Amino acid sequence: MAKEAVHIVGLGASTAIGRDAWSSAAAVRAGICGFSEHPYMIDTAGEPMKVALAPWLDVGVAGVDRFEALLFPALDQALEPLLLIHGATLNVAIALGLPSERPGLPQNLQRQLFDRVSQRYRGYFSVAAGFAAGHAAGLIATQAATNKLAEGTLDACVVAGVDSYIEPLTLEWLEDNDQLHSAGPLNNAWGFIPGEAGAALLLMRESMVDTTGLESLAVVLGTGTAMEPKHIKTETVCTGEGLTKAFRLALAALPANAKVTDIYCDMNGEPYRADEFGFTALRTKESFESASDFVAPADCWGDVHSASGPLHLAMATVAGYKGYSNGSFAFAWASAEQGERAAALIATARRASAWQ
Repeated sequence: MAKEAVHIVGLGASTAIGRDAWSSAAAVRAGICGFSEHPYMIDTAGEPMKVALAPWLDVGVAGVDRFEALLFPALDQALEPLLLIHGATLNVAIALGLPSERPGLPQNLQRQLFDRVSQRYRGYFSVAAGFAAGHAAGLIATQAATNKLAEGTLDACVVAGVDSYIEPLTLEWLEDNDQLHSAGPLNNAWGFIPGEAGAALLLMRESMVDTTGLESLAVVLGTGTAMEPKHIKTETVCTGEGLTKAFRLALAALPANAKVTDIYCDMNGEPYRADEFGFTALRTKESFESASDFVAPADCWGDVHSASGPLHLAMATVAGYKGYSNGSFAFAWASAEQGERAAALIATARRASAWQ
């Protein structure tokens, strides 16, 4: 039995530079920066820590409450297309990307969030799955959801991701590991700006898109995941073995003679990530129009960790839909500190009709 194509039919986001996916994408395109000084956290140079706070969210909101406040608006937005369907009962799941264990993370975060999802969306989701894999979590969730949808096991699935680096213990941990960006003489100019965000995509198998009449915004063509044996914060040198495998698995779905024109990634200023991508790009350059021409939204909304993957796919989808993408095929990739690597290839609105 042939597998069904999987379409993106809904988008949601809440970031430091936008309250939804469309405004966040517009802000990234315009190069708007959401960086600010933390209201009370001071680095070792005696300067306020640089962060990318969601300006609409009080800094006093902490723990699982903060994750909920970031995630739920994105879920609401992504689910809006289902409100247009009348008389249809769909089998809908949720796949949620979450951070790996670290200091400052709420205990039992996955269980607490799913309890709150269950209360808010009572009876809405038939299945819920969590993927605690850091930067790669959202794209790993995308692969899991796409496989289930293509097999016809589900009608639709919300793929989401959420994270916040703003907890004081987390910020101190980042600084202790020399990852916090600062221009001070005792700090790391090559670190990253901690951010926070929630993101969600509504995926639907093709037969249900036809049945419901919902508009396809993009098509997920391929995904790839792998493990990198050489991790950051060790003495080993990463040459992109795991990322290359993830790239090749996702790129296998690229049509013959086609090239990827738009790349979105979680590079955040750390040399480790740039070096890894450089090795990977050399091995897979034949699939890209220009591997060095990429969008790294961490320049605008900071490093948003496990929210990265769905956000990047949402940005690529908006760019294709609104006509400012470089072409028809977009690619997103992510690299997690524990070794998880993930990538996804989509055909944006310029090409999505070819799969309908």
